Amino acid sequence: MDFRTEVRAWLAGHLADAPAPDPRTWERELGKAGWIGIGWPDDVETYGNRRATLPEQVVWAEEYARSTAPARMGHIGENLLAPTLITYGTEEQKRRHLPPVARGETLWCQGYSEPGAGSDLAGIRTTATPDGNGGYAVTGQKIWTSLALDADFCFVLARTDPGSTRHHGLSFLLLEMDQPGRIEVRPIRQLTGTSEFNEVFFDGARATETVGGEGNGWQVAMGLLARERGVSTLAQQIGFAEELGRVVAAAVASGAAEDPVIRARLVRQWAELDTMRRHALRTLGTTGDPGAPSVAKLLWGGWHQRLGELAVEVAGEAGAAGPEPWTADRPYELDDAQHLFLFSRADTIYGGSDEIQRNIIAERVLGLPREPR
Repeated sequence: MDFRTEVRAWLAGHLADAPAPDPRTWERELGKAGWIGIGWPDDVETYGNRRATLPEQVVWAEEYARSTAPARMGHIGENLLAPTLITYGTEEQKRRHLPPVARGETLWCQGYSEPGAGSDLAGIRTTATPDGNGGYAVTGQKIWTSLALDADFCFVLARTDPGSTRHHGLSFLLLEMDQPGRIEVRPIRQLTGTSEFNEVFFDGARATETVGGEGNGWQVAMGLLARERGVSTLAQQIGFAEELGRVVAAAVASGAAEDPVIRARLVRQWAELDTMRRHALRTLGTTGDPGAPSVAKLLWGGWHQRLGELAVEVAGEAGAAGPEPWTADRPYELDDAQHLFLFSRADTIYGGSDEIQRNIIAERVLGLPREPR
């Protein structure tokens, strides 16, 4: 049995004719089968996870995206925290945190963005002071924190040198989220009516571990951000292709595809998505390219936003009305096109705004003068 056939068979056997498992149960199912951490380096202890070549990792990501499997809740621990620990962490930190991630038992969130400095990572104001017990007391606020309500742990970028500015004096800290009275999580209600993001308040929260050493947080943080591309980008594009397919089908069904302007825009969306895939394949597995993550973010953020705009235009008048009547005592509902349009307004902001990505390309790739601050 080849790898793709094995992946399809496993997914089908765990998803067919059964209600969708809750996200935590699903993560543990993935862990039991060894599907978490298949892209971790070969010199890392297996922890029960499989070893997969880069092409096999792509196959897994693509087949998972095509299946009806639940959205992953463990991807931050698997794809961001784990590679960072493998590169910068101590052996003790790896032994402590990697096994429960590989088993799907612990969920992580990322404490980077802050109010007033959402895309300016060097504008960190959250502080961490020694608590006298070998750890730190963390005080401050983070925003746009995905999965914070469900996470067991958080990796936080905080300022451990009170006299430092910008990217100096920062440390990469690990802390538990279950600290009543010291950590408060507040969901952020979005245009879609859902709350995928949260703001997190730290009031003397205890952090017991530093990754990469005190004051080296910027280096660690940059190493982590460089991993927010690669195999997962290809899986994301599978989802984009399915969304585009639904918009094309809607255009054909409504007759909007007969409009030459709409037809040209649909063709352009397809061509740009193909370009993104080729860019992802070209940069897959590469390191040391400071512009690749920014180019990828600029490409997909704007593309997805334009797709959302096109989706409601294709719907015509129906794009302005919900699938069910809206009343004062009933939360409004959205169809797929409306949800795509409203949610995608954030695509050019979160994960580093388009302006920040262009600055990175200008300064780090083209060598242009730094923007005055």
